Amino acid sequence: MKVLSVTELTLAIKFLLEPQFRSLSIRGEISNFKLQSSGHLYFSLKDAGSQISAVLFKGNAASLSRLPKEGDQVIAQGEISLYAPRGQYQLVIRELQFLGVGELLLKLHQLKETLQARGWFDPKCKKPLPKLPRRIGVVTSPTGAVIQDILHILTRRFAGFHVILNPVKVQGEGAAQEIARAIEEFNRYDLADVLIVGRGGGSIEDLWAFNEEIVAKAIFESRIPVISAVGHETDFTIADWVADVRAPTPSAAAEIAIAEKLGLLKALGAARQTCMSRVGSQVTHLRQRLGALQKHPLFSSPYALLAQPIQNLDHVREDLAETFFQKTRERRGRLDALKRQLEVLKPSSQIAQIRQRLSGYPSRVLVALQQQIRNRKEKALRIEEHLRSLHPKKLLKQGYSLVFVGDQLIRSAQDLKPNQPFYAVLHDGRVEATVNNTVENDTRSTLF
Repeated sequence: MKVLSVTELTLAIKFLLEPQFRSLSIRGEISNFKLQSSGHLYFSLKDAGSQISAVLFKGNAASLSRLPKEGDQVIAQGEISLYAPRGQYQLVIRELQFLGVGELLLKLHQLKETLQARGWFDPKCKKPLPKLPRRIGVVTSPTGAVIQDILHILTRRFAGFHVILNPVKVQGEGAAQEIARAIEEFNRYDLADVLIVGRGGGSIEDLWAFNEEIVAKAIFESRIPVISAVGHETDFTIADWVADVRAPTPSAAAEIAIAEKLGLLKALGAARQTCMSRVGSQVTHLRQRLGALQKHPLFSSPYALLAQPIQNLDHVREDLAETFFQKTRERRGRLDALKRQLEVLKPSSQIAQIRQRLSGYPSRVLVALQQQIRNRKEKALRIEEHLRSLHPKKLLKQGYSLVFVGDQLIRSAQDLKPNQPFYAVLHDGRVEATVNNTVENDTRSTLF
């Protein structure tokens, strides 16, 4: 039995594994997302039962509309690669599609198959357009560029017709219901000879109102021929397939509506089909050539030769940085500990500490004594101020007076008799007088 080294075994697995799993499309949820400083994206794709490591290199990541985040549902296209240094297989991603749009496309495809089975797309159900319509109904937004483009084409080419606009929302909640109701109103009141239903370009989400079954039903049941003009030439919706005529743009819809002869419409349709066929053939031929080039190892996976060195460099950079910072922290900690230990053991440091503790005692005693003296002085001042506030002269200055008969202080009016001499002491002297009469206090008095 031949004995293999780990590297030999890993490389053998790598050469057997990678060719068998190229051009994969895998659906999963983003987890453990990490953006390297080099611009490469590392994460895992997982589902309820398993997960696989994945890498999206900087060159391929540049085409993303936004960076993925934790929890995103995506479809990843790429191939399996074995990362030899860790013995770990991973998915090298070339394209990443966020699953929200994919779900809308799936829903669109399912509705298309359902309506096609009902015969709503059958050419036999298509109504011919009037040769010279005099009343042209338009179902679109009143504020967008579509109505302006239609009016510009109609007024520039011909006169003698009426344009009737039934304004509706063309995207967002309730838009499909408004569009269907507008088509039904044109039919109910026989307001037009031909209808143009459409809006400007946008994403699949923006155009989604024209992919609703309620709009398709209103177009299919319309007695008035309907021209669908939704988005740009490359945009196709359910409304386009159900309508009697599909116009590549709103301006083209206006031109189709006012074409003078049905033969001109057929000629234009034939020319369009010829162009589409030729362009389709060219596109198919070029796509085949491109596919052949993509199958070449250097073009199908530009990182096939560089994937492992690039990942090695990323891991080495991380390991070096972590080791450097860890060693630096350890050495600095040991140096600080030795410095502190040396300072504590020096006799001069110990003597300085003792001297510092003793040097503070006299100043603290002096401060304590000074504080005690200040406290005693403040207390004495408060007592003195209190005593001054109780002195009779302070009350006399406030408008009061003391009444004496001889040396006796009179405290009641009943102590005085008529014609009895007395004197009142005020703050700045005394007043001598004789009692005329005494009157008892009256509770109705406004003064006392």
